[in-house]
Amino acid sequence: MTETAIPQTQPLDSPLVGLEARKVSAWFGKHKVLEQVSLEMPPGTVTALIGPSGCGKSTFLRILNRMHEMIPGAALSGEVLLAGQDIYHASQRPQQIRRRIGMVFQKPNPFPTMSIYDNVTAGLKLAGIKVRDKDTLVEYCLRRAGLWEEVRRRLSTPGGSLSGGQQQRLCIARSLAVSPDVLLMDEPCSALDPTSTRRVEETIAEVSSTVTVVIVTHNMQQAQRVSQYCAFFLAAEGTPGGIVETGRTEQVFEDPHDPRTADYVHGRFG
Repeated sequence: MTETAIPQTQPLDSPLVGLEARKVSAWFGKHKVLEQVSLEMPPGTVTALIGPSGCGKSTFLRILNRMHEMIPGAALSGEVLLAGQDIYHASQRPQQIRRRIGMVFQKPNPFPTMSIYDNVTAGLKLAGIKVRDKDTLVEYCLRRAGLWEEVRRRLSTPGGSLSGGQQQRLCIARSLAVSPDVLLMDEPCSALDPTSTRRVEETIAEVSSTVTVVIVTHNMQQAQRVSQYCAFFLAAEGTPGGIVETGRTEQVFEDPHDPRTADYVHGRFG
């Protein structure tokens, strides 16, 4: 098998970029859902956000690429730094931030009638990115998403014809095509069977060598398999969500500092 050349959408020596949230709080109307969340997400690693439903994990994820502000009545305070620059600064354009910080959603959302090939390249026009060799880019992104060998002979068929797991990997390939610095994933395997879940997890391991990944998951085994860092979110009744504990994944699961973390990761609540 021949190796596919890396398409020149960005310099090959581009440094990996991490994210950092500083004292982030969030509201929906008058309802405060996050309180003073600070978290470092190191470059070139996978950070898993874990915790019970309703503790603010997905809200925090949407804040990381300026999707929170699209919700009517939503507000926030604090900073989110990408390569040291606050993505919420007045000089930053939301569309450009969302190109650099991509999102893969819980339910696969390929363009169903658009071909597999065109799904991969769909974001290029929106982002104003010109690529000299689209064929090479498509193959490169599909290979990184672990999908090339399964679809190489039917690139012209609709993206909606793929299985659920294949559609999710197609969405990952589409996100990679615009060369993001960070890839956010909101429970990307929750609707998938075990085999498809394994393939998506293999894809996460593959892409994290060049893209910083932040994933929300309720699957504790998955968090242990795919992540190097972990943040445990919790919200008590009537109070906003926040981070109880963060650290290396093995430390959070095997030697947590807070008893609430131990109770959650060992299945005693949540």
